[in-house]
Amino acid sequence: MELPVGGGAELLFDGVKDHHVTLPGQSDPWDMKQLLAWIRGNLLKERPELFVQGDTVRPGILVLINDADWELMGELEYQLQDKDNIVFISTLHGG
Repeated sequence: MELPVGGGAELLFDGVKDHHVTLPGQSDPWDMKQLLAWIRGNLLKERPELFVQGDTVRPGILVLINDADWELMGELEYQLQDKDNIVFISTLHGG
């Protein structure tokens, strides 16, 4: 699975923009809620509060699933597929 991060959010991931991820096997398919918890525990390197809020992404983080807004795909309930491309883009910028 591909997990690109951009718009400044990559700074929370040690500056790495492209992540190639193989999730651990489990009996039920992974969903976005589980993926976000996994990202928080395994990929985020600093200040997780700037990326996640509770069990979802914080406001200002655009999430695309295979180039479609995740709101159209079921958000946290979306069940991941093997070749999904999940993109996280920060729309918040300091000034």
